[in-house]
Amino acid sequence: MRILIIGGGGREHAIGVALSRSAHSPDLFFAPGNGGTAALGVNVTIEYEDPGAVAFWVERNPVDLVVVGPEAPLVTGMADILALDGVPVFGPRAAAAELEGSKWFAKRFMDRHGIPTASATYCENEADAVAAIETLGAPLVVKADGLAAGKGVSVSQDEESARIFAKQCFEGDFGEAGYVVLVEEYLEGPECSLLAFTDGTTVRPMAPARDHKRAQDNDEGPNTGGMGVYSPVPDVDAATEAAMVDILERTVAGLAEEGIPYRGVLYGGFVLTAEGPKVLEYNVRFGDPETQVLLPRLKTDLVNAMLAVTQGTLGDIELEWSDDSVVSVVLASGGYPDKYESGKAITGIEDAEALEGVTVYHAGTERGDNGAIVTSGGRVLNVTATAPTLGQARERAYEAVSRISFEGMQYRTDIARSAAETAEGA
Repeated sequence: MRILIIGGGGREHAIGVALSRSAHSPDLFFAPGNGGTAALGVNVTIEYEDPGAVAFWVERNPVDLVVVGPEAPLVTGMADILALDGVPVFGPRAAAAELEGSKWFAKRFMDRHGIPTASATYCENEADAVAAIETLGAPLVVKADGLAAGKGVSVSQDEESARIFAKQCFEGDFGEAGYVVLVEEYLEGPECSLLAFTDGTTVRPMAPARDHKRAQDNDEGPNTGGMGVYSPVPDVDAATEAAMVDILERTVAGLAEEGIPYRGVLYGGFVLTAEGPKVLEYNVRFGDPETQVLLPRLKTDLVNAMLAVTQGTLGDIELEWSDDSVVSVVLASGGYPDKYESGKAITGIEDAEALEGVTVYHAGTERGDNGAIVTSGGRVLNVTATAPTLGQARERAYEAVSRISFEGMQYRTDIARSAAETAEGA
């Protein structure tokens, strides 16, 4: 069996590790992959965000399954184009991917189907955004409508910072993603992610997870793509989890009603408000870094789960999850999420992975000319530890972190700290 995985981050490395453990013993190809995926299979050079380029490669290198990691290729129709050649694709088609490709599309969809979310105002220019900000008042949220790698959002505690962020959007700081802006009601409560496999009819939820978006301890500093994550989430009780699952099921059913089949992973980003969970955002693929703590807990063969999604037979299988806790700490380049340097030599990865229950997923790495692993991105490594409790997993993760080094390395020291304390006090 041959599988092509699109993407080159920690999510794709984690997917590759899970697939490599399958009873199907697949041959893995990564486009473009990274320094870690090279040890699992073959990294191939393709314009991986170009659906046509990927289809061209697949025609000459037949595969049994394509797994699309990032959102951008899905939004631009990779699943649609590959389907024309009869290639099974794990990931939704472009019409469904608009749930992430356009926040306004998602907001209107939720309104049509009575899915709880924040109220929002659509703004096509800076003057409209300023008027909406002044009408709503702080605190509030300003979002670039399109794809901005998780950074096109400002949670503003005052109107001035909201106006500044809106101005940055319309001035092109996020490219075309910011040419339309949403000004949203601020939702009070902790955040939680719940992902689910779906074949368009059946929805099989994963375990809840919670990531840390801010760059610095105590949720301070600028927004990032994620600085760490853990699962399970102690403050999510059975009723809350059931409510989130219900929302994901209603989402898939609503899309089907509108003639939009959804096959792949549906990611619900929720705020746990006093009135119950409300959707903060949808993603149309595995979350990054949530994948790095969810797939280690999946006991079901991932190849079987993915094939069931593509074949529309997900209802025939049940997913089995371990009771273990998993904590993942992101090691980032100095300066991230702003300017940073690459090409820094990394040491200690093997020493870290020598610890029981520890896996180091590569996110922004590559192999240098001498074969050594060097940095090549903002988020460099996901140091991930599995243990019976969150406290033990957290301790293992930070012990592993202490064994790794590269120039300018930065990370948060408080990943899962409060959750571990909550779990211990339960």
